[in-house]
Amino acid sequence: MNVVIVGYGMAGSRLAAELHARDGDRKVTVLGAEPHRAYNRIMLATLLAGKIDEPDVELAEVAGQGVDVRTGVGVTAIDRAARTVRTDDGDRIGYDHLILATGSRALVPPLAGLDAARPPDRVVPFRTLTDCRRIRAAADGARTALVLGGGLLGLEAARGLAARGLDVTVVHPTGHLMERQLDPAAGTMLAGTLADLGVRTELAVPATGVAAGPDGVRLHLADGRALAADLLVLSCGVRPDTTLAAAAGLAVDRGVVVDDRLRTDDPHISAIGDCAQHDGTLTGLVAPAWAQARVVARLLTGEDPAARYRPRRVVTRLKAAGIDLAAMGDPDGGPGEELTFADPARGTYARLRIHDERLTGAILLGDNPSVGTVVQLFDRGGPVPADRRALLLGRSLGAGPAAPAESPALMPDAATVCQCNDVSKGALVRCWRAGARTVDEVVAVTRAGTGCGGCRDAVAGIVGWLSEVDSVDATR
Repeated sequence: MNVVIVGYGMAGSRLAAELHARDGDRKVTVLGAEPHRAYNRIMLATLLAGKIDEPDVELAEVAGQGVDVRTGVGVTAIDRAARTVRTDDGDRIGYDHLILATGSRALVPPLAGLDAARPPDRVVPFRTLTDCRRIRAAADGARTALVLGGGLLGLEAARGLAARGLDVTVVHPTGHLMERQLDPAAGTMLAGTLADLGVRTELAVPATGVAAGPDGVRLHLADGRALAADLLVLSCGVRPDTTLAAAAGLAVDRGVVVDDRLRTDDPHISAIGDCAQHDGTLTGLVAPAWAQARVVARLLTGEDPAARYRPRRVVTRLKAAGIDLAAMGDPDGGPGEELTFADPARGTYARLRIHDERLTGAILLGDNPSVGTVVQLFDRGGPVPADRRALLLGRSLGAGPAAPAESPALMPDAATVCQCNDVSKGALVRCWRAGARTVDEVVAVTRAGTGCGGCRDAVAGIVGWLSEVDSVDATR
C-alpha cells in the first residue's frame, strides 16, 4: 500500500510516526514544502524569547524503514483519476491513499502600503520557523516592536519579544484581548498583567496602513495616530490551506470537508489538522490534529476499522512566561449558574459556568490553585463539588486547603495529564511499572509533554511521587 502525506508539520509528522509504529506492508511518502524537518510550532514563542534553541523545537525524525520524508518539496497538483500527485520538482508520485495535512497560512491584512506577497523586511508574519528566524534576526538590532493582533499567538509573540528586551506594544482592533476566549473583565486584567511584564496594549483601534523603510516601520491607526517601531510582527489569524484540495475538486468550505473517518468526498483522500473541517468545525490546535492522526493510522492499517474521530473538549492555554491563563468552553452562553472571583491587585480572575452539576465553561487567569481540578472536571464532564467555592479559591472553607486533583496520590488514573497527546495518569503509572524511571524515559514512551509542554511539571510530579512510593515500599 502506497500512502502519501502532503505536509510535514505537526499533523503530517505525527501521522507518519503513527503509521511507522504499526506493523504492515506499506510505503509512506511524506512531502513537506518547508525546507527543514518537522518542528513543534507551539514552542516558537519560546524560541523567539531565546529560552530554547532550534534543536529543542524539532520533532522526532521518522524517516527510514518504509517512510520516505522529502523536505523542501511542495505538491502542485492532485490527479484523482490517476491517483498521483505532482511535485514542484517535476516528480509524479502514485498513491493508494492520500492524506492532506497542509495546515494553515498566516493572514496578512489588506493594509495600505503592505504587499501581502512581499512584505518589507521589518514586517513579518508569525507562523512558521522561517518567520521566527526573520523576527529574531530583526529583533537583534531592535529596541522597539509592534505586534498587530491580540489573540493567543500575538500575545505569545509579544511576550517573547519583551523577554528579549524590546519595548513592545500590541495593537488590537477590538475592545479586549483574546476576545474569542475571554470576556471583557478577563481581557482587561490580562492587559494589566502584560503591562507589568513590559507589554503595552492599544485596544479598539484598527490599523489602516503600514509605512516601512530602512530606519523602521510606522503603523497607521484608524484614529489618526501612527505608531513607530523598529519591527512589526503580524499575528492576525490564519486561514486553512485548501488551495490544493480545491484545485482537485474536493469539497471545500472554510476547510477541507471530512467525515468521522477524516475522509473527504473522495474515499482515497483524507485530511487532518488545521486544513480539515469536521462537522463544520476547524481545529487549529495540536491535540485534535494528533487525535485525527491516530484515527487515520488505525483505519489505514486495519488496526481498528471502526475507528472514528470524536472531538474532545478543548482547553486553551496561553504559553507565555509570567502569565497563567486557561480558558475552556463558553462561560458566557447557555443556562446555569455563574461564579466569579476577581483580585485585580494580584492579577487573578476566575469565572465558571455550571449547568446540571457539570462545568460548561471557565476562564482562569493568574494564580488559581484550582486550575488543574477545573481542567479535569471540564475534560471528563464530571460532577462539580457541592461547595463551589473550592473551584474558585482552591480550598474548601472549614476544611483547610483542598486536596486538588493535582496531588498525584489523589488524582484518579483516568485523569488526563497531557491534553495534547491524551495521556492519562494511569498511562504514566503503567509506563513506570514497565521500567521507565526518569521523566525523559516516561516522556519518550508516552509522548506526554511533547505538545505545548504545559503538563511537563505535572508529569515530573507524578514520576517523583512514584519514586517516593517505591522508596517507601522498599523500606517496609
